[in-house]
Amino acid sequence: MSTVATTRRGKGGTEPRLRTIGSVCEELREAFPEISVSKIRYLEDQGLIAPRRTRGGYRLFSPDDIDRLATILRLQRDEFLPLRVIREELDGPGASAERAIRRSVGLAGREDEIDTAELCDRASVAPDFVGELEAFGIIVSRVKSGEHLFRESEADVAAACARLARFGIDARHLRTFLTAAGRQATLIEQLVAPGLRSRNPERRKGALEDLEALARVAQELSHLLFLRDLRTAAERSS
Repeated sequence: MSTVATTRRGKGGTEPRLRTIGSVCEELREAFPEISVSKIRYLEDQGLIAPRRTRGGYRLFSPDDIDRLATILRLQRDEFLPLRVIREELDGPGASAERAIRRSVGLAGREDEIDTAELCDRASVAPDFVGELEAFGIIVSRVKSGEHLFRESEADVAAACARLARFGIDARHLRTFLTAAGRQATLIEQLVAPGLRSRNPERRKGALEDLEALARVAQELSHLLFLRDLRTAAERSS
């Protein structure tokens, strides 16, 4: 747990001092420069945090609320976990991060769509950065009445790209990841394509289950091979 709240508890077990959303945002900004009031509100909307409310509707955060918020931000930044996985990790009965990731594939479900402004807000990125990612095919959208609409998961992609950009990896370099992912997806799709195209509901359901199982195994293999190559590079340089 974060230690940001250790100095805020009252003496003698009294009620800890509650903080406003602006105060919390300022406190966490040093550790998480991308934090914003709108992002905290979004995390509340998604059910990850639940600060108290005054009669006038103002949010008040306890030390535990702030610790939880810091944990969520850390898991997003350091572990690259999507919000639904973080929720399961924090709230699920004994759920480990690995099991949560495995449950997150969810290929059969449909995602809601968000516009450019909301994607920027969720991912804490600028519209120009989104345009650059789109130009290189890293994130994709559909245009409706002149407006670009994205699947919700594209915000997670944009946020991960922004973290890589801090190390000098720009959109051009990210095409390496896109190409590798595309080849893996094409291979797996070929294995289950007949079932996915079937009009038989049971056969299609089975194909979707196979697709999710293959996705989990492929994700694990890609991760292991990636770490092996990085480990080899580190050994060569030592």
